[in-house]
Amino acid sequence: MGFKNRKRWHCLPGQPLTDIDKQVMFWEEKGKLVPTRELIKTPKQVEGIRKSGIINTGVLDEVEKHICAGMTTLEIDRICYNYCIEHGATPACLNYEGFPKSVCTSINEVVCHGIPKEEDVLKEGDIINVDFTTILDGYYADASRMFIIGKTTPEKEQLVRVAKECLEIGAEAAKPYSFVGDIGHAISKHAEKYHYGVVRDLCGHGVGLAFHEEPEVMHFGHRGTGMLLVPGMVFTIEPMINMGTWKVFIDADDELGWEVITGDELPSAQWEHTFLMTEHGVEVLTR
Repeated sequence: MGFKNRKRWHCLPGQPLTDIDKQVMFWEEKGKLVPTRELIKTPKQVEGIRKSGIINTGVLDEVEKHICAGMTTLEIDRICYNYCIEHGATPACLNYEGFPKSVCTSINEVVCHGIPKEEDVLKEGDIINVDFTTILDGYYADASRMFIIGKTTPEKEQLVRVAKECLEIGAEAAKPYSFVGDIGHAISKHAEKYHYGVVRDLCGHGVGLAFHEEPEVMHFGHRGTGMLLVPGMVFTIEPMINMGTWKVFIDADDELGWEVITGDELPSAQWEHTFLMTEHGVEVLTR
């Protein structure tokens, strides 16, 4: 990619160099991609994102209380919208680039961006990802969970479990002054043990002051590649793990062009948290 001459970090005028300055400048001189200072959140911003994350977690907890066979995904949308509004926040997905609902509900072979509908009725054995993003006082928090409806097959149970393990392993790989590629490498290595496909067309992302910020957090890759991870950065890790191929396509019946389907129409699973990078590793800001 050739970042050798790409000077992105600036030190504060009149201020002595901090340990963060020294670390970032070291890697920048080695030609690595480093964040801009604007991606490093202030304590006030972190606190705002953390409060948004509390509401976001509450939304998914509320879904967990009610989700069951016979429920429509439109009912899930209403639960999410009502909880969010009642707690003084706003659903980030609603009307985002034409997305018509407050939450993404992705069932079985739908990888992500499933649109809630009256005709989508949950059945025994389904697995569903519920993905919600909250805006509170201008601060964003983003998370998703998998839910198993009743009793499902051992194959689907394993997929859901391994997808969660991929999130946890990716988070463990995210160390201060490591690289985004370290996260993807750890995730893909674990998924490959089960011959699962890791979706390459979609990724995690920076978040906090906007819905999507730098860096792009790919869930496959090589160690030492991608952007340097610096304390104060906030980002999501959200691996999409397919039972079969990693390839995907957009549902032809989706006139809005949102719903992403697995290439072989086998099931997919995804878990997501918003993380704060600290001097000691990541802190989870959502659940």
